[in-house]
Amino acid sequence: MNRNKKMPTLSVAMIVKNEAQDLAACLETVKGWVNEIVILDSGSTDETLQIAERFDAKVYINTDWQGFGKQRQLAQQYVTSDYVLWLDADERVTPELQASILQAVENNEQNTVYQVSRLSEVFGRQITHSGWYPDYVVRLYRQDFAQYGDELVHEKVHYPKNAQVKKLKGDLLHFTYKDIHHYLVKSASYAKAWAIQRANAGKKASLMDGVTHALGCFIKMYLLKAGFLDGKQGFLLAILSAHSTFVKYADLWNRTRNND
Repeated sequence: MNRNKKMPTLSVAMIVKNEAQDLAACLETVKGWVNEIVILDSGSTDETLQIAERFDAKVYINTDWQGFGKQRQLAQQYVTSDYVLWLDADERVTPELQASILQAVENNEQNTVYQVSRLSEVFGRQITHSGWYPDYVVRLYRQDFAQYGDELVHEKVHYPKNAQVKKLKGDLLHFTYKDIHHYLVKSASYAKAWAIQRANAGKKASLMDGVTHALGCFIKMYLLKAGFLDGKQGFLLAILSAHSTFVKYADLWNRTRNND
């Protein structure tokens, strides 16, 4: 290693709202090895901001919610480091992933974005099948090279077509859905945003579309993606995912129907 070579800097960026339950545990996994933590809050009423301040995070507030993509774009504008690592409050960086992230930043390869593999725990069990693992998502890149798109929900990082996409070693632990109520509330919010996004794009759907897509979702997750190997949680997750799929198509139908 060339010790005269300047190490690129690294920021963690997050968008949050009422994440007091998870935020400290998340930030503990990045404390001490990143150059800054940038948090954009959209109107928390719990202890989220106080927790962020305990970790010396740079905290900003924007309550004019325009969707997940736009919020992440705004958060990235506050990043001052060379690289940005995106995290959600319910995620934890493992030591192996930390080492891989730091190596990627040190290598500083041009024209490259990095994927991490999320390992999710749902209803008390890590889901290693069901199409959920490995769940590769782009989360690390030079902050002047890429950014999130305008999507209301299920936002994605947009980068040049000729960019290299490399996989980092180690898992990003994802502690999603605390209970059934949490799942239903969160999925309903995503379904609404998805339906609005599709309706704004001029798309329509029928209730039968909802039925067929929901059935296809269950078959894919539970049978084709071996969700049955995830035990009772795998079955429950397939049922709930099918339900959520139907709801988002039903919402789109209701928004775009012509007095049916």
